[in-house]
Amino acid sequence: MSEKIIGRNAVLEALKSNREIEKITIAKGAEGSVRQIAAKAKEKKIPLYYSDKNRMDKAAAGGVHQGVIAVVSDYRYCTVDDILDRAAQRGEKPFIIILDGLEDPHNLGAIMRTAECAGVHGIIIPKRRSVSVTETVAKTSAGAVEYMLCAKVTNISHEIDKLKKKGIWVGACDMEGQLYYGQDFTQATALVVGGEGTGVSRLVRQKCDFVISIPMKGSITSLNASNAASVLMYEVVRQRV
Repeated sequence: MSEKIIGRNAVLEALKSNREIEKITIAKGAEGSVRQIAAKAKEKKIPLYYSDKNRMDKAAAGGVHQGVIAVVSDYRYCTVDDILDRAAQRGEKPFIIILDGLEDPHNLGAIMRTAECAGVHGIIIPKRRSVSVTETVAKTSAGAVEYMLCAKVTNISHEIDKLKKKGIWVGACDMEGQLYYGQDFTQATALVVGGEGTGVSRLVRQKCDFVISIPMKGSITSLNASNAASVLMYEVVRQRV
């Protein structure tokens, strides 16, 4: 089974990584960074095709392809141990994001993008009732999906228990928690962000070592999941600098 990556930035990042690309289609007459994509494709001996814009619009199913569509092998999920190994290889204390019931691919893509920039070692998502890494996620992540490790697990609660046994402190983002800037993130940390509208589930929240919140001053009482995750990730960065 294959999937498509659309957009110049996302395809360029896929070319830079070790992702297996089956073929790349470019719009006839496309200029700019498309030439760089074509050159890299030829260098890696990836089949290159040219097509008219109407056909590419149809293939992209309404997505903004910017004249470039790549067909790639399915995203390769890692294991949680792979994430911990990455932290060890970097000589850093683990920094993990756990997503509990996130369903919007745009949110996952945005979180992956910020996580990659913030030095997160990996993301954990559940196998059921959750968004997977899709074409939309890849596009929204602006190529970060090629570098960010993502593990799919059967049970988030059980995984939290395993992380805690390995000395990792696990915290949930919830409105009832203490203000996030009072928490020590210099230790090995995994942060749990809940799904849109539902937040972190009760069972998962109970498994966590601490619960943190982001202060709200406006009429709207909650942030978008990706925005909340960004605030927390960069607090970890600030404390660890």
